[in-house]
Amino acid sequence: MTTMTDASVREFKMPDVGEGLTEAEILKWYVQPGDTVTDGQVVCEVETAKAAVELPIPYDGVVRELRFPEGTTVDVGTAIITVDVAGGAAAGTPAEQPEAEPAAPAQPAAAPARPAEEPKKEVRQPVLVGYGVATSSTKRRPRKGAETAAAVPAQAIQTEQNGHGHAGLAEKPRPLAKPPVRKLAKDLGVDLTVITPSGPDGVITREDVHAAAVPTAASAAVPEPAVAAPAAARPAVAPAATYDGARETRVPVKGVRKATAAAMVGSAFTAPHVTEFVTVDVTRTMKLVEELKQDKEMQGLRVNPLLLIAKALLVAIKRNPDVNAAWDEANQEIVRKHYVNLGIAAATPRGLIVPNIKDAQAKTLPQLAESLGELVSTAREGKTSPAAMQGGTVTITNVGVFGVDTGTPILNPGESAILAVGAIKLQPWVHKGKVKPRQVTTLALSFDHRLVDGELGSKVLADVAAILEQPKRLITWA
Repeated sequence: MTTMTDASVREFKMPDVGEGLTEAEILKWYVQPGDTVTDGQVVCEVETAKAAVELPIPYDGVVRELRFPEGTTVDVGTAIITVDVAGGAAAGTPAEQPEAEPAAPAQPAAAPARPAEEPKKEVRQPVLVGYGVATSSTKRRPRKGAETAAAVPAQAIQTEQNGHGHAGLAEKPRPLAKPPVRKLAKDLGVDLTVITPSGPDGVITREDVHAAAVPTAASAAVPEPAVAAPAAARPAVAPAATYDGARETRVPVKGVRKATAAAMVGSAFTAPHVTEFVTVDVTRTMKLVEELKQDKEMQGLRVNPLLLIAKALLVAIKRNPDVNAAWDEANQEIVRKHYVNLGIAAATPRGLIVPNIKDAQAKTLPQLAESLGELVSTAREGKTSPAAMQGGTVTITNVGVFGVDTGTPILNPGESAILAVGAIKLQPWVHKGKVKPRQVTTLALSFDHRLVDGELGSKVLADVAAILEQPKRLITWA
């Protein structure tokens, strides 16, 4: 996670704070150059594809440089901050000499102060805003160095000295583009160095690559003047760069929303979804909620209908354990879980997240209420950790808080069932042979039909409904 640039300066690299994450966006810096930091001190907050996470520094020292500004998306493994562990600002001069010497070997007699100042103007400053010349880019993405070197044409080499000692030759600044865009350019045979970027801060987008590929295809078809298809493709690309900013707003898809979109598409087109519905009288459950709010053991805890719905689902799973499973496509196996990590869908400013309560089946009602309260408050603060969103087995999504009667929820990848809870409303209902106003809601259970058939799914949903209609069953069935 750290490397040394000299005896006293260390680089702190963007860590993989989840499982297999490739990038994270810097949301906020808590320190500035010149600040003193200690081992374990939080220096910045980043947003991954799963959550917002605070990053602590692993050593003591003085902050020398912040490599990227807030709002920049950085690859995992890229240095984001440098710290002088010697603790002195004066140590900055010798630390920068190795960078200055290769750029000016013809001036060995120059005063030490000048080489220390030059890199700050020519290299350091661009890196500070998230981008740099070829040397700093190589530090950001060393794994792409060979590919970049092969992609730069001979005519792009100019002005400065390259790494082989030939004065007057150096690579142009490396084009800014994300790995998927680079792969697209490689597949289409497009040279990124000749593209004029249209993305934020000079980043090359997929549209730029497609636009550049059109003239390439047209030139390849010169021997046949009658071919006009490439020219006709231009209008399809142009609007991406010429939209009316006064009438449209374009929001980059990243972070939690990007991960959610990918997960939902994968789930919808991988697991065969089936959704069943039941409308149930929950008047007695609502009365029990009010009674529990006055119970001494529940004082200070979050007591609401969701608590009893969660408990009802846990009881239904206990009675029908086969529903708590996962489909292992690689091994062609059904993995039955002997624990329940109960996910609760939560809407946050960064998008929908689904943290889960670990081993929820083993918790008493007060313990479940405490866990629900912590889960909700943490999600609202945007502090849910990646670990809290991993390993879920079943999920509850409460769409009723938005006044919605019900829905057809999509499974979280790796889970077999998700229960949607609709709005609880006062409705006319036949009760004991008479039409009376009762508290009614509609439940919807979506499940993976590969491992949950109609009978099993129906039993689970019917059990949840029966408990909510007669909550005393929580005692007899639990």
